[in-house]
Amino acid sequence: QVQLMESGGGLVQPGGSLRLSCVASNSIFKTNSLGWLRQAPGNQREVFATISTRGNTYYTDSVRGRFTISKDNAKNTVYLQMNDLRPDDTSVYYCVSGTSLLNLQLGNVAVWGQGTQVTVAS
Repeated sequence: QVQLMESGGGLVQPGGSLRLSCVASNSIFKTNSLGWLRQAPGNQREVFATISTRGNTYYTDSVRGRFTISKDNAKNTVYLQMNDLRPDDTSVYYCVSGTSLLNLQLGNVAVWGQGTQVTVAS
């Protein structure tokens, strides 16, 4: 059973935008905090955007002001709107879930999606 399924990655020019989507199973969506993680080759793993079951959000400095995480409760879907993309945003992006917002921020991931590639290049 697929619990987290991402879509929406691709190739975009610097300064461009992309929106990622992640459909979660009903049990995960209703009880877990959700977020987005990325790890580019040679770089540290980073959970950079998270949203709680109540809709509270958190961003790391690397994306704050450029990326927005949101969710649609009717569709069990979490979104990541990425604006002003930069070449160093290039990575595989994973939708992840955790038992709390804090746990996700600390990198304690309970469930991973399969990942979607985002490439920022001219």
